[in-house]
Amino acid sequence: MEDLRHENPTVYDTPAYKKRKRRLGDRRDGRKLRSLSSMHYVEPFIMKERSDAQNHFEDVIDITNAEAYLAEKHKAGYTDLALLHIILAAYIRVVSERPGINRFIAGQQIFAHNTIECVMTIKKELSLESPDTCIKVEFDPRDCALDVYKKFQTTAHKAISDNTDFDKTARILTKIPRLLFRFAISFLQFLDYFGLMPKKLLKVSPFHGSLIITSMGSLGIPAIYHHLYNFGNLPIFISYGNIFSADAVKADGTKERHRFVTIKVVTDERICDGYYFASAFKRLKRYILHPEILDKTLTEVKEDVD
Repeated sequence: MEDLRHENPTVYDTPAYKKRKRRLGDRRDGRKLRSLSSMHYVEPFIMKERSDAQNHFEDVIDITNAEAYLAEKHKAGYTDLALLHIILAAYIRVVSERPGINRFIAGQQIFAHNTIECVMTIKKELSLESPDTCIKVEFDPRDCALDVYKKFQTTAHKAISDNTDFDKTARILTKIPRLLFRFAISFLQFLDYFGLMPKKLLKVSPFHGSLIITSMGSLGIPAIYHHLYNFGNLPIFISYGNIFSADAVKADGTKERHRFVTIKVVTDERICDGYYFASAFKRLKRYILHPEILDKTLTEVKEDVD
């Protein structure tokens, strides 16, 4: 059957968000939010590092319907479509409705990301000796599940078959003597604090983006709580593990065998409050339970506050 992964994703006639004039205090990768409560202003000074502000969340999600959805897409030719793409598409759909989860802290201030960039570490081959590489994929908040699939697969296949910009940059950095390298990282942190990181470095940095995700299930182990990085601006880390079978209780009290996956999330609590996070996670779960909703390309999305 024809593999359709190289079909072009949806091309939009207009940008997802209204064009804004860059203001004093805005960064290359985000705009400063100025209308938040005083609590949002204070928290980055009390919890200075991302590691100080980590919250951990776990949920077990029924993916019986998701697996049926994947089976239908495989028959249609999308043979590599997987749970990973559903989770990413669900997250992107949530950003279109709850844009607050796409914020980040930098320089002890809070910003809204200009784009949706998802980061993942992948192996070029599934072997102990195979090198790791990082990919970063930019999505549009209007993207449907198949748009997400096509964009991700194009980037992943290119990274597996060739050296990425991340690989090339990392190779250059490894040639710097240790003491100079330590100074270079400190200098980059200084630039990042004030929003002065070079655009090219921001583009390849696996520590800058909206979300970082890892599939522990592909390694044959359960999900883990993965820490956030103090360097960069990634506010959310999602990990999911092995798929397993268990009995589910139906409305009439009878049991039925279903398929489940455990998802663990680590968040930077400073970007939005618990009520907002809870609302976003509920919607994320809803879309994973019913991925057919994600087949629709959106025409309008919600923007974050000023």
